[in-house]
Amino acid sequence: MGHLHYGSPPASFELPDRTLAHIEFVVLAKLRRKESFALSIEGEAGGRQQIWINPAATLRFEFDENVTDINRHWLEELIESANGAAGMRLVPEPTGR
Repeated sequence: MGHLHYGSPPASFELPDRTLAHIEFVVLAKLRRKESFALSIEGEAGGRQQIWINPAATLRFEFDENVTDINRHWLEELIESANGAAGMRLVPEPTGR
């Protein structure tokens, strides 16, 4: 499991390394274009937290394992949601494409 650390002092969100690698790709792409967006993270007990990602945000991605095989279809879905009014929602990875 990896961690997304946000803010200072940081709030930490535990996520599977594979999910975190895809989130990192989308976040860095949007921040390179100086685009801000909301990111929703579901909690284990069914709750949800939403954080505002912008170029001034303090972010750190911490991985337990190296993820090298990126699913482009999943990236497209995550980018599409990040561009929407509700912000990026973590949808399950599509299979069979």
